[in-house]
Amino acid sequence: MNAAVVVLLALILLALIAVIVVLIIVVGRRGGDARPAPRDPFGQEDQPGGDPRSLKAGDMVDYLGARFFVRGSIRLREGGFTWSEHLLDGDGDGADGVKVWLSVEEDPDLEVVWWTGRDAGLRPDGRALTLDGVEYRRDEHGTAAYTTEGTTGLGASGRVEYVDFEGPGGRYLSFERWDGGAWEMSTGESVPGGALTIYPGG
Repeated sequence: MNAAVVVLLALILLALIAVIVVLIIVVGRRGGDARPAPRDPFGQEDQPGGDPRSLKAGDMVDYLGARFFVRGSIRLREGGFTWSEHLLDGDGDGADGVKVWLSVEEDPDLEVVWWTGRDAGLRPDGRALTLDGVEYRRDEHGTAAYTTEGTTGLGASGRVEYVDFEGPGGRYLSFERWDGGAWEMSTGESVPGGALTIYPGG
């Protein structure tokens, strides 16, 4: 075997090694690309029933098999903190005229609460209150500015004083006094993820 053949075989062997190295690098890169990209845990793609933060008057909400229409929305602001409350009307809103609300806030996690108006003669006094055998501990007290959309029973804008109590198992008790009026009381329950389906109006 002469020197030219040896050199040719060596070049072919080096070329094969280079091809194998390139294939290993390409496959490794593709495997790296297969990893899922970081996602926003509160992005709309993770809300299969729609994004509660986008609720507005005219939308429809399905919760536990009952459908409700958003009659109006209240947008609240206290300092740099904002949240929304939505007045609902529909299948589950009884003939007794009890108000049903849905509140949506990020503090910092997304929290959606289903509220039902109550008239139990309680006032937001003290550090704890008991209602229907459940003890609620005082959590927050403040005053916020608000604006309204659609039908809410309130003016276009104003101020609300609120006192919030928290109970066990995602239960809440809230008092609100709109524009210096009488206290209104509601009980609330956290809405589990995926239990709410939103159908945008229009």
